[in-house]
Amino acid sequence: MDKKKKTIFYLVFLVFFMGSASFLSVPFYNWFCKVTGYGGTTNYAKEESETILDRVISIRFDASLEKGLAWEVKPVQREMIVNLGQTGLAFYEAYNPTDKPIAAQASFNVVPFSVGSFFNKIECFCFTEQVLQPGEKIKMPVSFYVDPDLVKNIESKKVTSVTLSYTFYEIDLPETASYFESTDFKLVKQKL
Repeated sequence: MDKKKKTIFYLVFLVFFMGSASFLSVPFYNWFCKVTGYGGTTNYAKEESETILDRVISIRFDASLEKGLAWEVKPVQREMIVNLGQTGLAFYEAYNPTDKPIAAQASFNVVPFSVGSFFNKIECFCFTEQVLQPGEKIKMPVSFYVDPDLVKNIESKKVTSVTLSYTFYEIDLPETASYFESTDFKLVKQKL
């Protein structure tokens, strides 16, 4: 192979490699965060913890909106004290003050970040899209526990307070009219 063909081959390979790397970086980063808890990413649990310790931890709740989302969102309670391993149930309240339906979803994290891999959500409104009709107000539940293994982790064992934070952002409306009936996790709906 002459020098020009070799150079072209390496350049094509480099372009292909860089394109593949950039395409795969987001899924890889998301996977990495889920596995390690990096950046406050939480875990998903299929069931409640079997172990409950005497040690308590304070869970604070926070909500924010992406610019342009016309909802009003707030945690129903600002703080909750639970034992490590004990299942907690908290609610966030969302209200659509506009005259049109709006769909949104929530991204989340836990602070301090070192607790992310120990914070387990059993059920959460953040797993699915949420649609609010004009003037509709709903309470959205999140069921969780903090893994008792937290006390064994050198970075997290002295943590006494955790903040669970949600950022809501607008998404396109789903096409199905009976959206709430199709979700597995029922929301507590209230009309104003």
